Amino acid sequence: MERVALVVGASRGLGFVLAGELARRGWRVIATTRGSDEGLVGVEVESLEMTSAGEVAGLRARLAGRRLDLVFVNAAIDRGDVPISEVSEEVFTEVMVTNALSPLRVLEAFRDLVVPGGTVAVMSSDQGSVSLNVEPGYELYKASKAALNQLMRSYATRHAGDGQTKLLIDPGHNRTALGGPGASLEPRDSVPAIVDVLEARKGALGLRFLNLHGETVPW
Repeated sequence: MERVALVVGASRGLGFVLAGELARRGWRVIATTRGSDEGLVGVEVESLEMTSAGEVAGLRARLAGRRLDLVFVNAAIDRGDVPISEVSEEVFTEVMVTNALSPLRVLEAFRDLVVPGGTVAVMSSDQGSVSLNVEPGYELYKASKAALNQLMRSYATRHAGDGQTKLLIDPGHNRTALGGPGASLEPRDSVPAIVDVLEARKGALGLRFLNLHGETVPW
């Protein structure tokens, strides 16, 4: 039976490579971008600004009646390495809405389209681990990912009986627009490992916070 995935945030970087890798493995992929297909091939492209509740509702209406085996939300922004005391309220709100609030809005909007035994997943980061936060830097980004993880925990608690697999994925430090040119990983190498984890965890109940090797990341 054909497997169907919704990949939110596939304009570039990890989401772009993820959509392509799933398609290569035979998934039917619906990929969202912010206004253009950005070179995506072999997938169904939908336009979405994830931070807009109205656009999320519009996409949900367009996909009514579709059945999804996977919803994967990939989205994050970073507004620089500055102490939290120097972050404006405007920037704080922008980062929190993009990195924490919006992914959960998407999951709530589409969870009823996910088949029994299907998976909902969000791209997180070990930067969101409170116990691993032992080096200085990127305080707002770390806080936004910790907030994402906590909100995902609340989501999983609230929907504990729905039979869906729930995952937070730490993809490692990748050479993307967000990760920068000095990162140790290439998306073309890390994303296939992430898809291996998604496929291996299919049907496993409860929420797990895992890295690209399927290892547990400490909260």
